[in-house]
Amino acid sequence: MAERFGGKYSPKATGAEPVSAATAPIKTRAAFLAAVLYVLPVLFAIKAFRSAPSVMMLGLAAVALMLAAAWLTQQGVRAEEAYAARRVAKRPAFPRKIFGAALMGASLVAAGMMSQPGLGLPVLFGMAGAALHLAAFGLDPMADKGMQGIDGFQVERVSRAVDEGEAFLAGMKDAILRAQDRGLEARVEKFAAIARGLFRQVENDPGDLTAARKFLTVYLMGARDATVKFADAYAQARDAKLRADYEALLGDLETTFAGRTKALLQNDHADLNVEIEVLRERLALES
Repeated sequence: MAERFGGKYSPKATGAEPVSAATAPIKTRAAFLAAVLYVLPVLFAIKAFRSAPSVMMLGLAAVALMLAAAWLTQQGVRAEEAYAARRVAKRPAFPRKIFGAALMGASLVAAGMMSQPGLGLPVLFGMAGAALHLAAFGLDPMADKGMQGIDGFQVERVSRAVDEGEAFLAGMKDAILRAQDRGLEARVEKFAAIARGLFRQVENDPGDLTAARKFLTVYLMGARDATVKFADAYAQARDAKLRADYEALLGDLETTFAGRTKALLQNDHADLNVEIEVLRERLALES
């Protein structure tokens, strides 16, 4: 592997494991529906600009509220997908989907007032829209998951570290798009799935954060920076050796992250066996 994309950010290890489906990014129907919400404001904008000034103001208010509702709902769906993907997770601090439903209802009230005098029918229209929004997207997660008996401070540290790691992965996937190579995009996605396997292990046992901290920060930061440099260079000159060097770097990272995840799992099993033996001895003394 070339030094250009390696160095201290590309450690050597063996024992890579295949990507597990459990670590793949979640894609749901709700994410598609949230994207479709951005189409609705366009329809009301067309009607607004074809109406009298007073009606146009109501239409523009409806458009603004709908766009805000669509954005909040999309963010809420993404937060719920991240919550569902993790074994240990805190509930979202801000209920985006619920507020998105409220804004959608308010936007439909404004839209109804464009053609209906008074508030009676527009309010009913808005309430129905908010209810349908909640029926389609559901509520935000309202409780923490998998945190019973776990130190909240440790969980918060892990959450911050995982969020930082996810940001580095997002930077890698964004940068590799500039290379305009579907094969490399798939390789980066494969590495991201393996890295998320380590994320899930650390979330499952926050005590592993110390052993994995360097992987979630230094190595992922180096991988992100190397991907940015490679994508810029490869976009200008489609150098086969440059591509091979970058693929070698990804291979090293995949092997290293998979090996670290396996080591943490084996350590957890060893600790569990010790706890079981201690418990057996205690039960034998008490019987």
